[in-house]
Amino acid sequence: MPPSIELRTRQHLALTPRLQQSVRLLQLSSLEFQQELRNALDTNPFLEYTPAPGEDGDTPPAAREDGLAPPAELPGSTDMPGVAEESGAERTMQDEPAGGYMADAPERMGLRRSNQDDDGQGSDPADWVRMQPTLREQLHEALRLYPLGPRDREAARIVIEALDDDGYLRQDLDELAAVADFAPPLTESELVIALRLVQSLDRPGIGARSLSECLTLQLDAMPATTPGRDIAREIAAHHLERLARREQAELQKQLGCDADALRVACALVRKLDPKPGNHYGRAEDSYVVPDVIVRAVRNKWVVTINPAVLPRARIHRLYAELFAQSAGSSHSPLAQQLQEARWLIRNAQKRFETILRVGECIVQHQRAFFQYGEIALKPLVLRDIAEELGLHESTISRATGNKYMATPRGIFEFKHFFPRELETESGGRCSAAAVRALLKEMIEAENAREPLSDVALAKMLADQGVMVARRTVTKYRRQMKVPPADLRRNL
Repeated sequence: MPPSIELRTRQHLALTPRLQQSVRLLQLSSLEFQQELRNALDTNPFLEYTPAPGEDGDTPPAAREDGLAPPAELPGSTDMPGVAEESGAERTMQDEPAGGYMADAPERMGLRRSNQDDDGQGSDPADWVRMQPTLREQLHEALRLYPLGPRDREAARIVIEALDDDGYLRQDLDELAAVADFAPPLTESELVIALRLVQSLDRPGIGARSLSECLTLQLDAMPATTPGRDIAREIAAHHLERLARREQAELQKQLGCDADALRVACALVRKLDPKPGNHYGRAEDSYVVPDVIVRAVRNKWVVTINPAVLPRARIHRLYAELFAQSAGSSHSPLAQQLQEARWLIRNAQKRFETILRVGECIVQHQRAFFQYGEIALKPLVLRDIAEELGLHESTISRATGNKYMATPRGIFEFKHFFPRELETESGGRCSAAAVRALLKEMIEAENAREPLSDVALAKMLADQGVMVARRTVTKYRRQMKVPPADLRRNL
């Protein structure tokens, strides 16, 4: 066919830039959202920081009955406190410098300040915070106290650098000998001596090449008068597999001891640390900042946005008026920045409104959970919330991802309130979370000398009308990090 030109009409959906920003802000966690807004405040001249109540000599509002001060309502803000939008000349604004961003928010969110003050000459206050040293830092610091020759010190340094994070040495010594640039090369005997030195530098068990050696080093560091130490050392060196299988009779026969002495020795072995290196360089504080807070007020569950995560930003009125009075083009970069600032304020407000609506709907569906706990958690899917709120299921998914709820029973992720549905013998519905709670109660009430097997637990659930397979019970037990019946037996 010869080439020709023709017109065709078709329809397709496209997300506007404002809608794309709204979707992206909704799926961010509270920390990611704070960082996003902080970047906007640092780069957009039309955004300014709104001080929190009590800052700059302001008097904070009176505390409510629950002990928390209500968030401030700013001019131009209707539903969401802390986020205000420029609404024209009739709105009065406070005179304050542009820029800035919730001076105390980064600390509450776990962020550090910049390592420079405004003049660029300051020091980071976080440099004064005590940080736990890593495993290698601790060992290198201890090694400096020993008067060693160059070869011995280098051998010990190589061994320290070869340790894994859990404190084990999983490389062969002959492989480490080729690392050092010495003439003549380091011998395996020199590395063995260096390994013995490293094993004595700090916590017992560091530098072990196997679990047996790790436990033996810890037992050797105990006083000789420790009850059961000699038998425990023999178990750690040769009979760990029998101990794991609870072969008490065979252990007693191999060790030639009575039942009481074996029980004391086994208890001593179980108290040892199989991974001593995990005690170094760990974060001591790990916080989750909730997005919403659930409280009981006059026998009614009330959901509010956490004031700590509310950004305090608004349109800079003076800059916006100066730009409006100028002869600037609507296509200039400043006009685009002003439009982006307005979009950000509106989308931030929309984000918190959506999260609040979803949180209220979840609490409405799971009221029994707040009164009776996990056992009363009902099956719930995203589609139920989406249909009730008139939103798309993908919007609910974004509003529940990486969002947390503070309740009188603890802090839970939104996803926690969407357990899978299981059928009961009577045709009713039961959630997987409720089944796990039942299993936990059964295991806690079992006889320590005759623990319940997974088959017995499945039968007990069936007697209560919950039909689950044995493999399902095993899966839930593993999710709760409960060992099998053989390992729970207390002889």
